[in-house]
Amino acid sequence: MTYTAELVTDERVFAGLAADWDRLHRRCASATPFQCHAWLHSWWQSYGGRRRLRLVLVRHGGELVAAAPLMRVRRPLPALVPLGGAISDHGDVLLDDEHGEGALAALTGALAAAARAALIDLREVRPGGAAEQLYERWSGPRSRVSDSVCLELPAVPMDELIARVPSKTQQRLRAKLRKLDALGIQRHVVSPGEVETALLRLLELHRLQWQGRKVTSEHLRRRFREHLVRSVGPMVRSGNAVVTEFRLDDEVVAVDVTLLSPRLAGGYLYGAHPGLRERKADVAAMLLDSTATHTKDGTPATLSLLRGNEPYKHRWRPRAVVNQRLLLARRRTAPLLTAALCDAAARRRVKELMRRLRERDGRGGP
Repeated sequence: MTYTAELVTDERVFAGLAADWDRLHRRCASATPFQCHAWLHSWWQSYGGRRRLRLVLVRHGGELVAAAPLMRVRRPLPALVPLGGAISDHGDVLLDDEHGEGALAALTGALAAAARAALIDLREVRPGGAAEQLYERWSGPRSRVSDSVCLELPAVPMDELIARVPSKTQQRLRAKLRKLDALGIQRHVVSPGEVETALLRLLELHRLQWQGRKVTSEHLRRRFREHLVRSVGPMVRSGNAVVTEFRLDDEVVAVDVTLLSPRLAGGYLYGAHPGLRERKADVAAMLLDSTATHTKDGTPATLSLLRGNEPYKHRWRPRAVVNQRLLLARRRTAPLLTAALCDAAARRRVKELMRRLRERDGRGGP
């Protein structure tokens, strides 16, 4: 039985792929929550553009065995880029683990045909992702550069996470957890029917906690709110997400969204009332303790703090894992690959210069 490939550009067809897509997602062990259908299709509804959808699908006997969820962009270079954009911590393709080389060969050939005069620019690929197999098989010009840093912990109970840190830090963390217990904060995992109300409360608390400080502006926009509500509800029903409320004196004072896949659990977004900090509640420890309850049996294998190298995450002694940017070109589009590499190098230099300036200013330099 042969492998057949198709290129989907119709959003209505994309919407109808949910059942097939999610079966494939479950059969791709390296997949992250950001590759499930509910997340990607909802993202497209909020952020996609007309006539730009490019889904490369591979079937075997009618069964979906590989998929590359992409869209075409023209700036800064003509390219096929992953759906999910900047609000997704990981991008990847999907490959059915049981179909291996056959599905991979068909997907690689179909992608080369779909790219035409565009570069294939796969951002934020987690090490071990299915896109790495695609990269290794690619016969044309290619290059790999570092992308964002993610911090990861083993999927173990909270007691074992605390045991990873120095003894003095352990004492402080246990005292903070006792403080949370003393405050009487109750944890409630919401049902699918409660998700929308909980998420709207999360976004309001998120706005309050960042009031007067620099915040990711996208999290305050209507399109993000619509995407979050539209995607997380189905993800809760399918087991790809958990929404947790934290209540104090019958009032919801914090809400957290944790995303789940077979090998990874990660706290994606939360909102916490500023009054919690005024009461000396360690919100970060509270949230990690909650997320760890979804990994206590060792599955998923990784408890991810997702993108960002913020200092407060390092007290847990996480492992730094660098996402990859995989650039694939055909012979005639090799100049686009060169241009992308030059742009990436220039951005790295600017970022390094800004880091040095911040360090200098922190030392009180002129």
